[in-house]
Parts: sequence; C-alpha cells; structure tokens
Amino acid sequence: MNERADIRLQAIVLVTGLVLMGIKFLAWWFTHSNAVLSDATESIVNVVAGGFALYALILAAKPRDREHPYGHGKVEFISAGIEGALIVIASVVIVARATQALIHGNEVHELGIGIALTTVAGALNLLMGLALQRRGRKQRSITMEASGAHLLGDAWSTLAMLIGLVAIALTGIQWLDSLFAIGFGLFILVQGALVVRRAVAGIMDETDMEAAASVVALLEKHRRPQWVDIHNFRVIQFGRTLHIDCHVTLPWYYSLERAHDEIAAIEKLVNEEGDRRVELFIHMDPCIPSSCAVCGVADCPERKATQQKRIAWELASVLGNAKHGS
Repeated sequence: MNERADIRLQAIVLVTGLVLMGIKFLAWWFTHSNAVLSDATESIVNVVAGGFALYALILAAKPRDREHPYGHGKVEFISAGIEGALIVIASVVIVARATQALIHGNEVHELGIGIALTTVAGALNLLMGLALQRRGRKQRSITMEASGAHLLGDAWSTLAMLIGLVAIALTGIQWLDSLFAIGFGLFILVQGALVVRRAVAGIMDETDMEAAASVVALLEKHRRPQWVDIHNFRVIQFGRTLHIDCHVTLPWYYSLERAHDEIAAIEKLVNEEGDRRVELFIHMDPCIPSSCAVCGVADCPERKATQQKRIAWELASVLGNAKHGS
C-alpha cells in the first residue's frame, strides 16, 4: 500500500515537472536570460530523472522472485545514480554556455514576465521537493529522497536566480545574468555529485552506520541474558529493506528447538520495535568457557567461572568478527 502511494506521488511530480519545464522555457523565450535558460535546461533533467525514478519505484515494489531473491530494491540506487549523473552533465552544459555568454555578451529583456513565471515554477518545485523528501525519509526510499533533494536544490537556485533578475532590472548590469547562471551551474554540480556518491555507496553495500547503530541499540535495550554475545554484525541495504547477518552466541547446551526460538525472538523484536523493514540471517554460536566471564545467565548448570563484567552492545563491539568484542 505504501509503495502504491509513493508511485502515485512520483507520477504527480513527473507530470508537474513537465508543466514546469514548459513554464521555464516560456520564461526564457520572453527574457533571453542565460540564467533562466540554465534553469529550464536543468528542468529537462528533472523530467528525465523523474521518469526513471517512477520506473524504479514500480520495479522496486515488485515482490522477490527466483531471479531476484533479495527483491528489486537495488534499482533505487541505480535510479539515484543516473539522476545524479544527469545533474552533473546538465551543470557542465550550463556553466559552459553561461561562460560563453559572459565573454561575448547577452542582452536580457522582458524581465517582469520572466520574474513572474520563474517565481511560479520555483514555488511549485519547493512544494514538490518538500513532499518528496518527507515521504522518502518516512519510507526509506533513496529514489524519492534524491528526487526531493534535486527539486529543493532547483527551488533554492531559482530563488537565487530571481534575485539576479531583480538585480539586473534595478542596475541594468547585463553580465550579472551569466554570472548567476554560472553560480547556479556550480551549485547543481555539487548536488549531483552528492547524489552519485550516495548511490554508489548503496550499490557497493557501504554500511549505513546510522541504521546499524539503531538496530544494535534496540537489541541492547531488550537484550536477554541468554543472548550471550553478538558479533560479525553486517548490514546491507536493498532499497527500503535492511538485510542483516550476524553471529549470536547462545548457551551451548540449548536444544536446537530452543536456540531457534531465541533467534526467532530476535527477529520479531527487530521488526516489531524497529522503524523499518529488516531481514535477518543469524548464525548461532555455542558459548565457550571464556564466555562465562561475560554471561548473565542466572543459575547456569554449566558455568565454569563467575560473571566478571557485562559488555554493552554497540557498533564498536559488534562489527568485528570476534566473540565478546575481543
């Protein structure tokens, strides 16, 4: 149900983006402003990226199958990466054209109409960007977050461009138009590079430390004495789903059935108390004599030594592939 709502929102954004692109090119036709043209050119990227983002959301919503046992969520990183690359390409074109106009000169006119049309487009971009980012954070969708960040950057850049057009209208200094266009191009270049960086991190399975810390803190808060230790904790993100594998140390004398019940309790805890979808793959380790020093199981029939300390579960102690954080 959430996926369908996300797809509908992205479809609305795509249609609105097409309308905004028309408004911006109309504003350029009236003004012949390089800054306005730069904004209009970048809106082409918005539409192309928005179309691919819509496709990515539709594909990511498909259930897992035999060919994709982890689901289709990775396409969201690909979508964000393509959007970031398109932003970078657009920024290079914008800067090159504005630099040429700065050298050879360019006359701007009909500023009143251009300012009015650009203001409408910027306001709509701001509203769409805020809606997408809010929804993307709530649903853990990098595709929607990337689209939202892109539109918000476009909105703030439009504001800066409007300031430039007003400055030209007040001062009559024509070269300010190209200067603002160059600034706009450099700004979206940085935005595009950041989007690409995050997308590549997801494709390369870079650990989301914030998400990992959140899950570990949840386990620590509800930790049972028989969960002696957790280590080799690894997190991979497939779209909106976190896939976690780790080793959990349990008393060695537990039956297979009881050990399975403890693992099932961990899985239930993470998915019911956490704030996102998590799939766990847990390897069970038996405790060893040195585990007694950190084990909190009361009246353990096989205890070899008294408990000396309790090791708190945190990222520093669970990421390594060693029992008891050693």
